[in-house]
Amino acid sequence: MNNQDNSKLRIKTCVLGMVSTNTYLAYHIDTKQAVIIDPADNAPYLEEQCAALNLTPVAVLLTHGHSDHILAADELKRKYKIPVYAGEKEEELLKDPMMNLSVAIGGRSVSLKADCLVKDKDVLDLAGFSFQVMETPGHTEGSVCYYLPDEELVFSGDTLFEESLGRTDFPTGSSRKIIESIGNKLFLLPEVTFVYPGHGSPTSIGHEKKYNPVASYL
Repeated sequence: MNNQDNSKLRIKTCVLGMVSTNTYLAYHIDTKQAVIIDPADNAPYLEEQCAALNLTPVAVLLTHGHSDHILAADELKRKYKIPVYAGEKEEELLKDPMMNLSVAIGGRSVSLKADCLVKDKDVLDLAGFSFQVMETPGHTEGSVCYYLPDEELVFSGDTLFEESLGRTDFPTGSSRKIIESIGNKLFLLPEVTFVYPGHGSPTSIGHEKKYNPVASYL
């Protein structure tokens, strides 16, 4: 992880579900409080991982509402009695099983209501860390990224991948908007910023500015 040496943040990556989604357990090494980011599926497995690390989850953060990022959210919410956060413009998609692709991808109808709807520049103080909300429409209209400036990292969901970017052919997607989100938001972060994407390997903003094909459209 490309963060400060004295950071108290640690990240456990769990690759879950039918399309190998990255679910992240971001936790404080002293307090063991944790934030669960994009709980893709298999809530019992995530509960086992939390127990193995002696973690106390305090919140679920969603980067967007597609079923492959939310299938375990409701069960974890009930298990730990914690709130679910999502972008305010994602509310309709989360509730609609057709829009969130749960029937098409997951084979079961899922409708989810977030407890806390967030907007651009909101700051969430969770588990001893500050998560800055960045609205990054394009993959979906309500997609958000969570930036931790002190730890020099961002959870990019399905907006930015290693040398790639998210699909825009699903409901509320826009190729123009995702390019703008990457160019006008993510690519303005410091180049040392480590990127934890919704699928695939971690990368950095500096690497993506050099090698991501979206750079040719900016």
